[in-house]
Amino acid sequence: MKARTLLALGALVAVPVIAFAQGMPGMDMPAMTPAAEGPATGAYVAANDAMMAAMNVELTGDPDRDFVLMMIPHHQGAIDMALIVLQYGTDPEIRAIAEAIIAAQEAEIAQFEAWLAAH
Repeated sequence: MKARTLLALGALVAVPVIAFAQGMPGMDMPAMTPAAEGPATGAYVAANDAMMAAMNVELTGDPDRDFVLMMIPHHQGAIDMALIVLQYGTDPEIRAIAEAIIAAQEAEIAQFEAWLAAH
């Protein structure tokens, strides 16, 4: 019983750690390969590429500052994707979610920028 519990616990810990390591800035990540072409697809790929490049900041060693420096482009990426769905998408529920994302992420970017200015 103990061995099975430890094995299950190990799997629960290992999977998120591996997933996190695979997505760390500076690590090689596979390129997005769209299943279909079109203006929205191209815009999503470009927005993702820009976000990933902007998140690849020089880390300072200060966990708070590094978090803020990486979250600003991360949030901007969410805004950029939401703008794409507003341009090309048609589902009213998704459009409403996109509008809410834009408002929330813009507010958080402003908080992060104010924090950076104060620190």
